[in-house]
Amino acid sequence: MDFTSADGERKYAELVAAASRTVVGLDFDGTLSPIVDDPESAHIHPDARDVLVELAEQVAAIAVITGRPARKALDLGGLEEVGNAIGEAGKELYLFGQYGHERWSSTRRRIVSPRPPTGLASFLRELPRLLRRAEAAEAYVEDKGLAYAVHTRRLPDPEAAFERLLPPLRELAERHHLVLEPGRNVIEVRSPGMHKGRAVETLVAELGAGGFVFAGDDLGDLEAFEAVTALGKDGMPTLLVCSASSEESALVPLSDVVVKGPEGVLAFLRQLTRDAAAV
Repeated sequence: MDFTSADGERKYAELVAAASRTVVGLDFDGTLSPIVDDPESAHIHPDARDVLVELAEQVAAIAVITGRPARKALDLGGLEEVGNAIGEAGKELYLFGQYGHERWSSTRRRIVSPRPPTGLASFLRELPRLLRRAEAAEAYVEDKGLAYAVHTRRLPDPEAAFERLLPPLRELAERHHLVLEPGRNVIEVRSPGMHKGRAVETLVAELGAGGFVFAGDDLGDLEAFEAVTALGKDGMPTLLVCSASSEESALVPLSDVVVKGPEGVLAFLRQLTRDAAAV
């Protein structure tokens, strides 16, 4: 666990003291699950279940906040099983899918989801022609129900294709009153009005949180980082953890702790569990 500053160490100590009132928010891809070429095979790290169950005994709640559809995250993460185990400890696991548009919890067991946004169907009809013009016709398009994600990772030059696609996809999204969210070799287009920062704010309000940790890895987590930063400025114990990689480093300057990928995230959570139990 590498603190980015002495202030980060201080913030960690304050958070440990407030652990029993703290909500731990976690991204999925790149944070709990390794980044892989095929998003359908991005399974949760094999140690994550035990780490999360042990952590749940020391904190107020755990929430997975992801851009993935809730059902997909539940299946790939085995999160229903994790939720059962956390429930046995008297705590709750929350899942916010599609940046907070979808919600699930280990007590309610039902995914609450809105209708697909207006304009998404029209966007999809125009998408194949845009991909051909950008010489990215073979990009993988993931249907998320409430959004579409264009993955360039499988293309011969993923970074170049990403850069070519970003401007025209942004223009097309705006024309259909949708928002664009860039990530690690993926560009997602979805409805406006919801992001991970609002999911953080919802958890704090509904649970009466007295502390907040968030761990993420790319630009899709930026709003969550900003929301947690605002909570810290208001006096709440907070900590921001970056799951760093060679592909994405935008969150590093904003973080209190930098770790290496899901292995590093789990090592951090183990340490937090041990330190909170010792208080």
